[in-house]
Amino acid sequence: MSVRLLLADDQTLIRAGFRMFVDPEPDIEVVAEAANGREAVELARSELIDVVLMDLRMPEMDGLEATRQISQAKDLNGVKVLVLTTFEDDDNVLRALRAGASGFLGKHVEPAELLHAIRVVAAGESLLSPAATKGLISHFLNQPVAGTLPPAPELNGLTAREREVLVLVAQGLSNDEIAGRLYLSPLTVKSHLARVMSKIGARDRAQLVVIAYQSGLVTVS
Repeated sequence: MSVRLLLADDQTLIRAGFRMFVDPEPDIEVVAEAANGREAVELARSELIDVVLMDLRMPEMDGLEATRQISQAKDLNGVKVLVLTTFEDDDNVLRALRAGASGFLGKHVEPAELLHAIRVVAAGESLLSPAATKGLISHFLNQPVAGTLPPAPELNGLTAREREVLVLVAQGLSNDEIAGRLYLSPLTVKSHLARVMSKIGARDRAQLVVIAYQSGLVTVS
């Protein structure tokens, strides 16, 4: 079954460019395009979208608000948002992650990276490399955006093993890498992550990373 993709960008040429890369792929299908955030939210619901490739700067409703509405809508729980950014605007990237985005990439991304990102997010993973994670969280800790990020949830309800898994997720490790580090099966790691997300109310791995640093469980070295 192919990934149902929505392209949300106010520039027609950019949407056409991304579609050109995606259309030849047998496992990804562009089923709709949106020129603003409001259309993105509506189409995510009506077209049964799996992944939204979301620009942040759009008229009527920007990508940040659209991401927040999609992530908070119970009937859109399975929709993943992949934010488009130039990487310079770290504040907006962090706001997007807290709003529910599953990752981010640059508009000048190579085709292979774009396709990989869509597949990663569709599979329920987050698109956060260790280097990118460290850079963004460092910016967040050193230059907090007042009034835009809610307090981190309490982590007291996590078991020692769950906290250990959360730390490794925040360091950018994949499930397989965590399994190897802790001598567990990938399935066991996945179960631990599901419980952690449920306990602290995180939507996906991207939010887990931000929460782990925001709470002080992990610090930037």
